[in-house]
Amino acid sequence: MTLTRTEVRDLLDRFDLRPKRSLGQNFVVEPNTVRRIAELSGVGPGDRVVEVGPGMGALTLALLETGAEVTAVEIDDRLVEVLDEVVGGRFGHLGAFRLVHADAMAADWGELLGEGPWTLVANLPYNVSVPLVCDLLDEVPAITRMVVMVQLEVADRFVAGPGEDAYGLPSVKVAYHAEARKVGRVPPSVFLPRPRVDSALVEVVRRPEPAVDADPGALFEVVRAGFAHRRKMLRGALRGLVDEEGLAAAGVDPTARAEELGLDQWAAVARQAGGVRG
Repeated sequence: MTLTRTEVRDLLDRFDLRPKRSLGQNFVVEPNTVRRIAELSGVGPGDRVVEVGPGMGALTLALLETGAEVTAVEIDDRLVEVLDEVVGGRFGHLGAFRLVHADAMAADWGELLGEGPWTLVANLPYNVSVPLVCDLLDEVPAITRMVVMVQLEVADRFVAGPGEDAYGLPSVKVAYHAEARKVGRVPPSVFLPRPRVDSALVEVVRRPEPAVDADPGALFEVVRAGFAHRRKMLRGALRGLVDEEGLAAAGVDPTARAEELGLDQWAAVARQAGGVRG
């Protein structure tokens, strides 16, 4: 019931559309891939799903096939008409599908979703995947679980730990709020247009409480400063936020670099910078 490559091409031609690189549009055109994502999401009848960047509606249809209720957020006004025909015509009358024309990076998520729980399932546009996931973790507790398809490099950043090349601010942000793991790899051949990189599926499950007891403002101020100068020793990268005595009191070597610190150590540094919660 979902869309094939031929059907996506036909829709693009009929609506005189071309994928926009500026919006990070790479449409999934392989039915088995979207069904696999829907299966991995674990959603079913009565579950509420939010999808960002539904594109032509292939994944949307696969999610609706599970019996879940889907709210799709699409920024491109050209695609709203396509989605209304492809998806709304089949599921809109059942009340299972809601299409929202909005920029996910600027949406009022509290008004849009209300109380949780919600599951985010999406082939995220390449250009917003990192800031969107981080913002949703920070600001939208109603979303308790995510299964997202992103560039492989981005997936590595979400799940990386201390000492790994991909470890950085997004890694710490995800670890603070959630547990994350890669659950699959996706080749370029399933997309239209075909990207130059592989993609991956990442599952992110929100923790009941943050992983460490530290004020998030202070925590991410020091993490952001540390990774902004990741080649510098921490005593230099964090100058003005915490001195060498504070680093030592946190149990952190002042000559260490940002990629060496785990979440507990970052929290200890944040407390020395004045960020004790409650």
